[in-house]
Amino acid sequence: MSILGPEVHTALTQLLAGLSSSENDVRTRAEEQLNSDWVTARPDILLMGLVEQMLESPDPSTRSFAAVLFRRMSTKARKVVNKSDPTELFMTLQEPQQIAIRGKLLQSMQSESTNNVRNKVGDAVAEIARQYSDEGQSWNELLGVLFQASQSTDSGQREGAFRIFATTPGIIEKQHEEIVQNAFVKGFKDDAINVKIAAMEAFASFFRAIEKKSQKKYYGAVGDILNILPPLHEAGDSDNLSKAFLALIELAEIAPNMFKSLFSRLVQFSISVIQDKELGDQARQNALELMATFADYSPTMCRKDTSYTQDMVTQCLSLMTDVGLDDDDATEWMAADDIDVEESDLNHVAGEQCMDRLANKLGGPTLLSPTFAWLPRMVQSLAWRDRHAALMAISAISEGCRDQMISELNDVLNLVVPALRDPHPRVRWAGCNALGQMSTDFAGIIQEKFHSIVLTNIIPVLEAPEPRVQSHAAAALVNFCEEAEKEVLQPYLDNLLRHLLCLLDCPKRYVVEQALSTIATIADSAETAFGSYYPALMPLLFNVLRQEQSKELRLLRAKAMECATLIALAVGKERMGQDALDLVQLLGMIQGKVTEPDDPQGQYLLHCWGRMCRVLGKDFLPYLPSVMPPLLELAKATADITLLDDDDEIANYENEDGWELVPLKGKVIGIKTSILEEKHVAIELIYIYAQQLEAAFEPYVIDIMHHVSLPGLAFFFHDPVRVASAKSVPVLLNSYKKAHGERSQDLIQLWEFTLDKLLEVLTPELAIDTLAEMYQCFYESVEVLGKSCLTQHHMEEFIKAAKATLEEYRVRVQKRIEDKQDAEDGEEDSEEVLFAIEDDQTLLSDMNKAFHTIFKNQGVSFLPTWSQLVPFYNTFITSQDSTQRQWALCIMDDVLEFCGEQSWSYQQHIRQPLIDGMRDENPANRQAACYGVGIAAQKGGVSWAPFVVDSLPILFQVCQIPNARDDDEVFATENACASIAKILQTHSDKVPNIQNVIAQWIITLPLVNDDEAAPFAYSFLSKLIEQRNPAVLAAADKVFIAICQAFEAETIQGQTQQNVTAAAKLLVQATGINADALLSTLQPESQQAWSDNQSTVPLVSVDHGCGKSGLARYLIDEVLGVDEDRPFGYFFFKDEPDQIAAAHANRLLTRQLFWQKPEFLEDSAVRKLWADGDSLEAYFTDL
Repeated sequence: MSILGPEVHTALTQLLAGLSSSENDVRTRAEEQLNSDWVTARPDILLMGLVEQMLESPDPSTRSFAAVLFRRMSTKARKVVNKSDPTELFMTLQEPQQIAIRGKLLQSMQSESTNNVRNKVGDAVAEIARQYSDEGQSWNELLGVLFQASQSTDSGQREGAFRIFATTPGIIEKQHEEIVQNAFVKGFKDDAINVKIAAMEAFASFFRAIEKKSQKKYYGAVGDILNILPPLHEAGDSDNLSKAFLALIELAEIAPNMFKSLFSRLVQFSISVIQDKELGDQARQNALELMATFADYSPTMCRKDTSYTQDMVTQCLSLMTDVGLDDDDATEWMAADDIDVEESDLNHVAGEQCMDRLANKLGGPTLLSPTFAWLPRMVQSLAWRDRHAALMAISAISEGCRDQMISELNDVLNLVVPALRDPHPRVRWAGCNALGQMSTDFAGIIQEKFHSIVLTNIIPVLEAPEPRVQSHAAAALVNFCEEAEKEVLQPYLDNLLRHLLCLLDCPKRYVVEQALSTIATIADSAETAFGSYYPALMPLLFNVLRQEQSKELRLLRAKAMECATLIALAVGKERMGQDALDLVQLLGMIQGKVTEPDDPQGQYLLHCWGRMCRVLGKDFLPYLPSVMPPLLELAKATADITLLDDDDEIANYENEDGWELVPLKGKVIGIKTSILEEKHVAIELIYIYAQQLEAAFEPYVIDIMHHVSLPGLAFFFHDPVRVASAKSVPVLLNSYKKAHGERSQDLIQLWEFTLDKLLEVLTPELAIDTLAEMYQCFYESVEVLGKSCLTQHHMEEFIKAAKATLEEYRVRVQKRIEDKQDAEDGEEDSEEVLFAIEDDQTLLSDMNKAFHTIFKNQGVSFLPTWSQLVPFYNTFITSQDSTQRQWALCIMDDVLEFCGEQSWSYQQHIRQPLIDGMRDENPANRQAACYGVGIAAQKGGVSWAPFVVDSLPILFQVCQIPNARDDDEVFATENACASIAKILQTHSDKVPNIQNVIAQWIITLPLVNDDEAAPFAYSFLSKLIEQRNPAVLAAADKVFIAICQAFEAETIQGQTQQNVTAAAKLLVQATGINADALLSTLQPESQQAWSDNQSTVPLVSVDHGCGKSGLARYLIDEVLGVDEDRPFGYFFFKDEPDQIAAAHANRLLTRQLFWQKPEFLEDSAVRKLWADGDSLEAYFTDL
């Protein structure tokens, strides 16, 4: 019986008709009426009216639409008195109104007989249940009704109950497990297949919602679940089989080990589905996905199964042969102009992606053997699809099997390279794909050792008759060249570029676009070696950029811009000359014609401007007024967010590019990611401009800081925007500092505002990797402002944030420990857990750097505030987790380094941890502890002297551990060596038998890895040589060799290097050692390093535009301190006839010398100089 009067329903019927009208203006008026007359004025009448329409309307479409609208309106946000946050509309109603509406909802659900309408009503019921659950309230009568429905004789009612359980599992989460399990088991054994599937989906949803420790109670249900599948396979019911596999996939992600006892049977069944070509592709792919999910989440269980790997490899390869089934000669494939067609739903792509996952999860030792049991035969097969599949398999597995394939690369290339000459174009395409992928996965090795094999075979493919093959060969070259050193590429440049230039004449635009991208990559890698090809290429690119702005040529022009600016970056401003300015003007013209949001040139232009700023440096300044307005518009863009609550609407947005859908409290929010990506790129470019232009960028700093960078720190819609904003803040501060001075009032005001915002974003959050970036932003900003830039209040706020962050970290660690304890034996950490651990390690590292920077700039004033963290330190220093111990040790190193003698106040927290740290099994921790002992000696004062002297035996033990010079151990070893030197220098009077200790210390040399530890150790060694220390003189051969090794490793530089060189010469003179004989025992590099250090004339040889002139001016003005008593001369050699001859250089240098010091010449020569100075070179012989 209706509660509302007929006039209300008449009005509602008219409203529903208007809202569903196909006419825009009618629908718009109805939406306005809905909001003003119903939602705002009488929401209770609206919701009751809609639920009565669901219950009483004779028209199924009206009942369905009323249910959809009810669900949408019930979630509308509404302000409520005495509540700060908006409340959903239904929850704002009075309790009697809520009860009445709930009752009508349940009646509608129980009485509805039309399936699709009942599903819509069920969605409305689930929405109200979700609202109660979120508010911590209960809907008592719902559970009884649902359990009753699950026992109904009507299969539709039973299905509906499970659909609601699936949507809102929280309503049964707290029920007794026996009741819940019985309900599900009954559903699994239901006669109706739609009920069985709904029960599976509900169980998966419920299983995800409950706590991990409760999940094991339901493992017993897995047998009943799996029994649902075989009849579906036998009946050929692909649709329901697909749905069943989706539910299993969700369960496998949550708790793969629940299938452990039945895993072998499940593997066999899934394989039978995958290979059954009578079934639909989606069902077969979902079965494959289930098996791949087990590899993702429980690789150990997969490895242990006797047939899993072999069968999966076989089926993946089989699926990969399902390519081009209706296009045997590839006619359609070759004719296609759109070569980026989405193919993710095709069997061959599913097989390739699965092979990639298997390789990454199971690893090479498991996967390589069964894979290569097939590949040689397939490569030799007469069927082109087999050959294609084999090559694509190599592409798929090379990343995951990298370590095992490295030693077999020559054999693998012998399988791949012949495919580049295959008669079938798709096989040649696959060969290019394999070489391109291998160039990335084996980066460095394949370029260095196999460049001849790869390049001599793939370059001719650029002449292939099929444009798609040409394009893919060029794309593979991108992968190879971007990882290649210029010395590797140089011999091939002529041949490479000749072929690529030919491709620029191809009628297929995608080939030309790819050729331009490849040329750009080659320019980027070849750097100045590309200069000789500049005259041939740049005019072609200019011609493309000057062409008419037709729509079909936009991407081509964008690629040309990219290519031109990367070439500019490679050859430099000097080589470009006027072309650099012409190119910038061309870019400006193009930018002025970019008016449509989908024009790809806009995105490319952003990066092109950034490159040209790097090329031109300060010469870019005149173009900033044109570049900055559109850039700032993008950087200031706000998030485009849409609330989606209709299934059809959600489906539309799912299929639209550039949107991300996020579920939130029963709703789905659509976020337009394309805008956010543009915002991210714009902020990254701001970083480049501020970094390159420094003080000259100051006019833009305040606006950007206030409206882009600081708001961007809290732009939670898109983490990349937050990260880019964080990176921009320090460079913007530096720009402002360079313009105004480091203690200017303007800078102080900007810093005070900025600092408050930085401290706000240091609080705990879910995105741990982004939080780490916030800490990095903070400490880099403090570094820019320098000494005493933090007040006591700021330090207190920082410590408050750090404490909260560390507390959250401890909770996460404890949760991982508990989960590990609950895990099955042999269960490996999931990828998600490994990433979480890595993120936490990064966070601790960046927090450490923040503490280091504050101590460095605030000194002892930070100690009282910092001491609030001592309880964390005490916990971490004794943790089983080496990362936590390292964190604590590094902080104590900072206390010792920057607080000097006052650090002794914390000695009870420091001494034993340093001793234990030097004996830690983790090399990084030993390194931190050894460094701390050295710093205590160097800066801690007399209080620390007994402790550091007593630490000498342990430091020597660190240097003597097995494999002390291995890559993992060497930094700990060298820090121990340097710390011994610090103790010996600072507290030599307290070290017994010091000559014996020095002799032992010399044995710990050389230091050839740590360029922070080495300078002190070698400075100490130099002093010992100067003092004619007996222990040093007795080991002169060893000392001399250790010095040469340090020179070769370049661990000592500048003044230290000069002092050590002088000391080494003194050592040779004092002891009479045969330096040449000792040098002959060393590697040629060490010999050359010693020879280089004997020269007093520096030789500088760098590429064009790298700053030779600036360096010379700096040396003359700042280092040498040239004045009238110290004349100077300079000459720059160039690869030009007049600038390459040594005689010419001598003449010009002599001319400069005599011009400044005419007293060096006889009077006749002086007269000649004054008379013919400009042409003096011609009279060089006379002079």
